[in-house]
Amino acid sequence: MRENNASELVLTANGTPYHTHLGSDQLADNVLLVGDPQRVDLFKELFDSVNYESENREIHVLCGSFHGSRFSVVSTGMGCDNIDIVLTELDVAANVDTATGKPYPTHRSLRMVRIGTCGSLHADLACGSAVASAYAVGLDGLLNYYQHTAEGFVPELEEAFCQQVTTGERMARPYAVAASGTLLQQVAHDIPQGITVTAPGFYAPQGRHIRIAPTLSHLNDQLATFQWNGLRVNNLEMETSGIYGMCRMLGHEALTVCLVVANRATGQFLNRYESEMRDLLQRVMQRLIN
Repeated sequence: MRENNASELVLTANGTPYHTHLGSDQLADNVLLVGDPQRVDLFKELFDSVNYESENREIHVLCGSFHGSRFSVVSTGMGCDNIDIVLTELDVAANVDTATGKPYPTHRSLRMVRIGTCGSLHADLACGSAVASAYAVGLDGLLNYYQHTAEGFVPELEEAFCQQVTTGERMARPYAVAASGTLLQQVAHDIPQGITVTAPGFYAPQGRHIRIAPTLSHLNDQLATFQWNGLRVNNLEMETSGIYGMCRMLGHEALTVCLVVANRATGQFLNRYESEMRDLLQRVMQRLIN
């Protein structure tokens, strides 16, 4: 495969995936995904030691040890298009012999936790608080480009969402994916849990009106009132559905825990949140190793 399809499995000159530059030896089983490349630097203060670092475009990689356990931190940048790249290349590092282009005989499963920021849809989820994504509904369309089985996907939630939330004929059909139940219990047992909606952009796709009116002016109101199996849509962000879907298809565990920095119900925005984010990073890592 590798000899004839260099344009498919795209590698650097030293044989690592083209965008992430992360090889199998450096990659830890615990992977923390953050959007902001600068957020990766916070881990230099938290890790006991650092043994690998690379930077390429918006992808900043840091591998090190926290209380004796190995972690890899990878910034994804913004949006599910970047998730497609990063998740594919993390799986390549874990499960593909880049010299031959063939999968290793034994599958390696990674535990991936996104620690990001989001906007809440309810006044009781205040800025500075954390929310966990039990399910993700994707408006981005990424998973529609992949063939996949139904395992981990939630057609009942997808159907209920499509019936209650109007997205329009020209929009990608929403899809619904569940978090890893194991990670949800281990990391987020005391964090408010609900449904996260992943949007394909920050402004109009999340109902913001600056100079161009959004086509889905009703979106946030419909999301705020949506209910399914006792869960509500807690928050909007831009990556979780892609992470959950790619991990389900590739055989990895995934969870998202976000810090609320915008409250769409009250109109508040938190533009300085370094202390709260540092506390959340530590809490997640501590629970992953316990």
